[in-house]
Amino acid sequence: MDQDLIKLVNKLQDTFSNLGGELDMPQLVVVGSQSAGKSSVLETIVGRDFLPRGQGIVTRRPLVLQLIHTPIPTEPSLNAPPYTEWAQFLHIDKRFTDFNEIRKEIEQETFRVAGQNKGVSKLPISLRIYSPDVLDLTLVDLPGLTKIPVGDQPSDIERQIRNLILDYISKPNSVILSVSPANVDLANSESLKLARQVDPQGRRTIGVLTKLDLMDAGTNALDILTGRVYPLKLGFIGIVNRSQQDINSEKSMKDALESENEFFRNHPAYRNIAHKNGTKYLAKSLNQVLMNHIRDKLPDMKARLNTLMGQAQQELNSFGDSAIFGDKNQQGSLILRLMTQFARDFVASIEGTKVDISTKELSGGARIYYIFNDVFGQALASIDATHNLENQDIRTAIRNSTGPRPSLFVPEIAFDLLVKPQIKLLEAPSLRCVELVYEELVKICHNCTSAELQRFPRLHAQLIEVVSELLRERLGPTSEYAQSLIEIQAAYINTNHPAFISGSALAAQQNAPQLPPAPTRPTSTEPPVINGFSPEDADDISSEDSIFPPRDARSVSSTVHDRSRSSISSSTTTPMGMGTVAKRSSSRHRQSQPQSQNNRERDHRPQPGFGGPTPNGSGSSPTARETFLNYFFGQNGPGPIAGSSVERSQHAAHHHHSVGQNSIVPVGRDVSGMETALSQGLMAGKRGIDGNNAAYDMKSLGKHIEAVSSEGSNLTVREEMETSLIRSLIASYFGIVRQSIQDLIPKAIMHLLVNHTSQHVQNRLVSALYNPQLFADMLNEDETLVAERARVKALLDAYKEAFKILSDVNLKSTST
Repeated sequence: MDQDLIKLVNKLQDTFSNLGGELDMPQLVVVGSQSAGKSSVLETIVGRDFLPRGQGIVTRRPLVLQLIHTPIPTEPSLNAPPYTEWAQFLHIDKRFTDFNEIRKEIEQETFRVAGQNKGVSKLPISLRIYSPDVLDLTLVDLPGLTKIPVGDQPSDIERQIRNLILDYISKPNSVILSVSPANVDLANSESLKLARQVDPQGRRTIGVLTKLDLMDAGTNALDILTGRVYPLKLGFIGIVNRSQQDINSEKSMKDALESENEFFRNHPAYRNIAHKNGTKYLAKSLNQVLMNHIRDKLPDMKARLNTLMGQAQQELNSFGDSAIFGDKNQQGSLILRLMTQFARDFVASIEGTKVDISTKELSGGARIYYIFNDVFGQALASIDATHNLENQDIRTAIRNSTGPRPSLFVPEIAFDLLVKPQIKLLEAPSLRCVELVYEELVKICHNCTSAELQRFPRLHAQLIEVVSELLRERLGPTSEYAQSLIEIQAAYINTNHPAFISGSALAAQQNAPQLPPAPTRPTSTEPPVINGFSPEDADDISSEDSIFPPRDARSVSSTVHDRSRSSISSSTTTPMGMGTVAKRSSSRHRQSQPQSQNNRERDHRPQPGFGGPTPNGSGSSPTARETFLNYFFGQNGPGPIAGSSVERSQHAAHHHHSVGQNSIVPVGRDVSGMETALSQGLMAGKRGIDGNNAAYDMKSLGKHIEAVSSEGSNLTVREEMETSLIRSLIASYFGIVRQSIQDLIPKAIMHLLVNHTSQHVQNRLVSALYNPQLFADMLNEDETLVAERARVKALLDAYKEAFKILSDVNLKSTST
């Protein structure tokens, strides 16, 4: 029964080494320093020379050695092989009867895996030896401990070997066979030091002393062998191996065993304990220790097998049953269930109701909100309403919108021409926002998977393709609608927007230039002339021809001015002309001298909003509306250039000069580079009667003319005010449109792209993929997964078989 235990362990070990099981088998692990005699001990136990020998490190891979006792049959049989001893490797299906070939195979297999540079490898070599001269044992020969790398060994060879040994001896089911040479102080034994780290009480460590015959004369290891120096529960066993001279002279194992027995019987210190030393006693002790160890570990092995069977069964269940996939009656329900689960995971990821939500990073719908709030919002906020508008562009728009007429006010057409391209700047961020949300939805689609769905890569790919196609279909309409929102904003410029009026007035108040104060006028007894006309001339002025532009061509300033009629007196609503109106009012004032004194006193009070003091006596705190009007018309009312009083005084001083004496103010500059000769025109060769050819010195116009003076690019005060006014109006209206776009674009994306996809994803999946003709192809499993299922199933069967065998062993032991 005990021999069956070791055979059982060997069988389980072979099975689990092939399948990669995690069950730790009871085994003997040989540990020792380099050249301590480990290989010689194994060869002596086997009784054959089969291990590689040489200088330096020879064993560079773990060698799992299984010794199986095969008794010689008492009666000859025709089917019996002609040999009684043979060996077999686990990596090659061949029986070796020549042990020299076994040595060569071990060397070649070591070179194949560990290389030629004396390095080590953790991959073991499994060797099984059948012989009638051996006892059932399972031993593991490990590389010898070394301190210094020799030759082309790796610099960390000591650490590699130490870690390899610790991996084997740290397992509780292993018995440590610590080999130490007797001619070296036991305190320096590296094998005992490592064994003590993992087995401090010495319960599963067997001490082996080699080279007893090489100790100095007069010394012995009796105290060590009797356990008085370093106590071990399993004790120390002394052996004498063949020397290198014996190996070179090919001394047989039988003669070596006789020499060993003779050494212990005749040695004065060891003769009394000779029966507890030697190779034969070591083999019997190891066999008994291993069987006892297996018997002690059987309950733990069964418990471990129970756990491993449960884990393997759970893993096999996760792969699913292949029989269900092949049943056509169940394929439809399986695909429909996987489609529903995929659509549910897709919607849950967007809404944030998924079970396994990450706490480390944003995912799903949270990333879409991040695009709306941070990415898209910051992109719109970073756009400057007038950063790409130069003063030259504004002046050109104003000139072009007035045609051949000079501009008295800033035309509204110029504002429309300038603000529409600025609104178009919002189109690129809006379309990019649609693309970013589309990309996130595609990522969410790819991340929607499960362990069950991963078994069918074709089905998973089809699900992703159908949802991606649905998203692509919605990308076009969503982008077109986002683009149409921008076009809608540019199609109609609503200057009647409340936020636009208040924002324009506030911007004008903040950006109003600081003009010098107008000089005080002397007090006059005549009725005051406010903005060029007297109060009593109001009726005459209203009846005469007006100099203002018609209502269908209102200016921006007049539009803003009309919004504030409710708070400004009727005398301040209509801005008048400068020179002509003043002349008319003065002439009418001379003709209408008789007036009542009350009317003089009443009309002499200055009107608010035209440069005079406010009714409360303070002239330093105008309202926002008044400041906005002063910003455009000037502080002293409308004038020829709506500018400063200095220019108006200069105009009055030179009013009596003839026009010919004043220089022509340039209003443009021809930059086309065309120098057309005057002689090529229609008036070529003609001169005036007075001989003056000034009219014939004017050149033909080129193709490109800039709206800037040829004397320089400096703007006049009026041009600066007009430019600033246009910029403030554009900034105010652009802010309104930007706020609307920032609110409408996310709503449009959610409605047309996100919500539409979430509502129709399941219907699209069913209509596109629920086809019985496609079930077999979509449920085709991955080849890797099929192989993994087969491996796990085989491992589960091996666990069940091992558990059954161990249960039978327990029953036999209890019955005996």
